[in-house]
Amino acid sequence: MTKQVQQLDRVIIRFAGDSGDGMQLTGDRFTAGTAEFGNDLSTLPNFPAEIRAPAGTLPGVSSFQLHFADHDILTPGDAPNVLVAMNPAALKANLGDLPRGADIIANTDEFTKRNLQKVGYDANPLEDGSLAEWRLHAVPLTSLTVKALEGFDISKKDAERAKNMFALGLLSWLYHRPTEQTIAFLEQKFAKKPDIAKANIAAFQSGWNYGETTESFSVSYEVKPAQLAPGLYRNISGNQALAYGLVAASVQAKLPLFLGSYPITPASDILHELSKHKRFGVRTFQAEDEIAGVGAALGAAFGGALGVTTTSGPGVALKAETVGLAVTTELPLVIVDVQRAGPSTGMPTKTEQTDLLMAMFGRNGESPVPIVAPMSPSDCFDAAIEAARIAVKYRTPVMLLSDGYLANGSEPWRLPEISELPDISQEFTTAPNGEDGRFLPFKRDEETLARPWAIPGTPGLEHRIGGIEKADGTGNISYDPNNHDLMVRLRAAKIAGIDVPDLEVDDPDGDARVLVLGWGSTYGPIAAAARRIRREGGKVAHAHLRHLNPLPANTGEVLKHYDKVLLPEINLGQLALLLRARYLVDIISYNRVRGLPFKAEELAGVIQDVIDSD
Repeated sequence: MTKQVQQLDRVIIRFAGDSGDGMQLTGDRFTAGTAEFGNDLSTLPNFPAEIRAPAGTLPGVSSFQLHFADHDILTPGDAPNVLVAMNPAALKANLGDLPRGADIIANTDEFTKRNLQKVGYDANPLEDGSLAEWRLHAVPLTSLTVKALEGFDISKKDAERAKNMFALGLLSWLYHRPTEQTIAFLEQKFAKKPDIAKANIAAFQSGWNYGETTESFSVSYEVKPAQLAPGLYRNISGNQALAYGLVAASVQAKLPLFLGSYPITPASDILHELSKHKRFGVRTFQAEDEIAGVGAALGAAFGGALGVTTTSGPGVALKAETVGLAVTTELPLVIVDVQRAGPSTGMPTKTEQTDLLMAMFGRNGESPVPIVAPMSPSDCFDAAIEAARIAVKYRTPVMLLSDGYLANGSEPWRLPEISELPDISQEFTTAPNGEDGRFLPFKRDEETLARPWAIPGTPGLEHRIGGIEKADGTGNISYDPNNHDLMVRLRAAKIAGIDVPDLEVDDPDGDARVLVLGWGSTYGPIAAAARRIRREGGKVAHAHLRHLNPLPANTGEVLKHYDKVLLPEINLGQLALLLRARYLVDIISYNRVRGLPFKAEELAGVIQDVIDSD
């Protein structure tokens, strides 16, 4: 059968099924093939917090969305062009996001009376005409997979489990994805179970062959590789990029890396990744709780290492006292907060930007810390190096605010040359620095206000360490009111004086009246929305904050240059509160706390409304 091949510039696919159907693995493998092919891409995994929600129910639905294109893209896409629904729950949970005319590939074998009743379907939507506005492809994925694996020495249950590989093969044919990488992955993943490996490979190839021979799909699609800047690329998630950035920072700082961490969603992958890199001098400690994790990291910093602790919002709350200790002892420490929906346990697998005020003020006393926020999965690499640079140079704990969207999402990342990475090394103090031959542990550098960093055990450099206020210079315990006032102001001045780049503004014609400001993971949706406005002839400027404390020196000037400033946040207006207070600018807040990133179309509408309003 000769089939038509249609050219597309971009596609958004969502794989959805029960949390035991392997949708994350399927999406990850399709993404790997897409990255190998050379498309630009962005992903959005979405899965339940429960380890195993009841099978076939709405709370148990897991999905993976991939947006890939022949040009530069910024988001995982607003709405899928294709939905692969492995059961009725997956269809019902995702149909509302599917635009009319989109493709639905449904696994008919799972649309049994019992499964339909579980999610409230009175009739089978594949048969009652309710999906007439979409292009429905009813495919018995499970039975086709079992049939394809009849000759293999595996159980029927294991054969049914391979249906996700059949679906992956079908989609790989449909969009001309390379197959070699998936086959190699399956061989490696099931190396100790060769029968399972062969069965999954056979299911994958059978799905490909089904697409090639069936009359259900008369058209396949091609999306040409994107024109990216020259270099070596790999697909990378935010957590992977952050882990690699920390390793690079330790090398560039010429310090061993110590991670003290307690597993918590969605930050645990950083611990898992760093544990693989002992050859770079990385030491990972899985602590018994959050307090032990940060305490060990601070102890490592005292001992001359790059101390790091990783967590999410609930863990930051527990670490607060030790972070305050790091503030007053003035030791370098990187605290990674991969934000998730709260309060308390909240929604552990969903994203938010709701920890900004906690990062700024969530400690007792006057205890300011620098805050750095990456804007994309790959930018987590550079943000980690920047956080480490500030921590080491200024002898301070630094908050790095990632979030669940960045942590689990992925995109192409150009591997930097080693020569491109900054030298962030600092010298340890090795000799007394006082005029009388004494060591003054709080005698500050005139430029940075950082105190000396002396390794414990260095002869002649013995000094006190602890949480009680210290005398300026000597570090002796002090209850003197004037000294306390001085030390509080010195620590604040040190943070306020940190060198950060100016805020850059994307305003192509220089005559926009509306500025859209963002921070963290809102970068992609805001930038994509600004592109839409400009394509339609509108004028809008866009600026994005990486450094949230201290803010860039020109922030106030930028804000006051525009008639209106719109600030979308995945919280109830935390940065807007800070900017209004500091710069007396009437920030227009746009806020959503749904556990999901913004959609570009949604923000484009909001921006246009602001432009049109007088």
